[in-house]
Amino acid sequence: MDKVLERSKVDDKFKWSINDLFKNDDEWQAAYNKAENSLTEIEKYKNNLSIENLYECLNKRDEIMLLAEQVCVYAGLRANEDSTNTFYQAMDSKSERLITILGSAFSFIEPAILNMDEADLKSKFDDELKLYKHYIEDILRSRAHILSADKEELLAQVYEIGAAPSNIFYMLNNADIQFDDVTDSKGEKHSLTHGTFVTYLESSDRELRKSAFNSLYDAYYRQKNTLAAIYSASVKKDVFNAKARNYNSALEAALSANNIPVEVYKKLVETVNKYLPLMHRYIKLRKKVLKLNDLDMYDIYTPIVEDINTHKTYEEAKKTVIEALKPMGKEYCQKLESALNNEKWVDIYENKGKRSGAYSWGAYGCHPFVSLNYNDTVDSMFTLAHEMGHAMHSHYTWSNQPFIYGDYTIFVAEVASTVNEALLMEHLLKNTDDVNEKKYLLNYFMEQFRGTLFRQTMFAEFELVTHNKVEKGEPLTFDNLCEIYLGLNKKYYGDEINSANEKISFEWSRIPHFYTAFYVYQYATGYSAAITLSQKILKENGSENYIDFLKGGSSKYSIDLLKGAGVDMTKPEPVENAMKVFENILDEFEKLL
Repeated sequence: MDKVLERSKVDDKFKWSINDLFKNDDEWQAAYNKAENSLTEIEKYKNNLSIENLYECLNKRDEIMLLAEQVCVYAGLRANEDSTNTFYQAMDSKSERLITILGSAFSFIEPAILNMDEADLKSKFDDELKLYKHYIEDILRSRAHILSADKEELLAQVYEIGAAPSNIFYMLNNADIQFDDVTDSKGEKHSLTHGTFVTYLESSDRELRKSAFNSLYDAYYRQKNTLAAIYSASVKKDVFNAKARNYNSALEAALSANNIPVEVYKKLVETVNKYLPLMHRYIKLRKKVLKLNDLDMYDIYTPIVEDINTHKTYEEAKKTVIEALKPMGKEYCQKLESALNNEKWVDIYENKGKRSGAYSWGAYGCHPFVSLNYNDTVDSMFTLAHEMGHAMHSHYTWSNQPFIYGDYTIFVAEVASTVNEALLMEHLLKNTDDVNEKKYLLNYFMEQFRGTLFRQTMFAEFELVTHNKVEKGEPLTFDNLCEIYLGLNKKYYGDEINSANEKISFEWSRIPHFYTAFYVYQYATGYSAAITLSQKILKENGSENYIDFLKGGSSKYSIDLLKGAGVDMTKPEPVENAMKVFENILDEFEKLL
């Protein structure tokens, strides 16, 4: 039986240094109290906000929100370390309450700005309001969707209720759901966790793959009505918020925050659908190489190249990633190496109750934090490169932007992470003469396209369909959600996959990103942009423009930041170019057979 340690049994050298944010829980509580007590300092502006004191008010708000962000991140990271630790779960809930209170307290600001004379506001952009120029212009852009002060305050107060579906799913998915043990071809038992599931699917042992697949989806099926109700509530929340803010759709509302045209989303789905024959060709190739008469969904992840050692320790992965990212320049690599070896940005291994998957998070004024569930595979190495792309993006942004622009949109975040993956792949392919190893890497590259460009677009299309149904007043049930998802799965994977196994039809029930509506499409657009940028870095010495892009934060709109780096996502070329790369990889792999 495989063992997953309790958090307390994990060696500290494998844990992140959250104490760099707050030394201890008492210091966190003091910061919480300070942020909460600071509300009186903003109250005086509520009925007295003018162009003359606007800078003073915004500056005070940012000061309070910086502290609250640090409070929220510390509590959230502690809670994610072990979802069964009720002390930190309570702390996390408390910090969410603080954010809700502050959001309500500050909700008068944007409506007040909209009531100010626009010409007078703009006349201050070269003077006292210079810092907030882009911020204010963005508010003016959203004029039709910002409500009166009392309505804004009401929406802020119900924020915590709106977060309920996501929170309920999180607890069910990480703390309560139980998976049956899985069995390999020798009859040996293994424990199944979120962290080991993909590892088992990558195994050459088909019985283990099948057992893991069935065990995982059987567990979700046992919760089918609950999961359908949770997701339905989440979609209804999205639709309600869009209507409340006068958007034509939940999609428009989600994309509006980053000033992304709706057509970018729809064109992505349309373009990827156009190139689905390439996906079907890859699935047919996988079936042929695996010599299977009946390819199933649990055969999708296993490498199709035999006799390759995919074991990669964390220490090996660190060294390889640092070497692969040398084209980024000396400064980037020195900081990356320090973050991994000295500053302890990363929480490395899985433990009981730890949040599944991997992510990067942090607060302005400290370094970023990265959570992994590293399992000694090449895939985990790519995950390390991916998440450190996010972390280095945060580092450059926080080091070069004021707090007001000290974040960045998800639209560009996925570019930063995927550029790292693309550079790592190029490095690995360049440094091998072994035909089998090259075939393995090419297959891994094809899997990145399948999992990121194709699969995430399939997810995006699923979200589009489910939100459209609710917007038309139609219900979402377990049965029709499965019908929608299975139809899309068949369309994207084609006829070479076994459609008789309909357990894949409720894969939607285990996707955490669906609780952040219209998030996943940015993996696909980001991947397309990253392929272009990685080639520029390698072939055109384009790291300088790219580093400038990382420094931009939210000081400009995402579309404009990417244009500055050399990629125009308002045009179809990035997605089409990525598809051409995918076709070339298919061609190269087939030549090696």
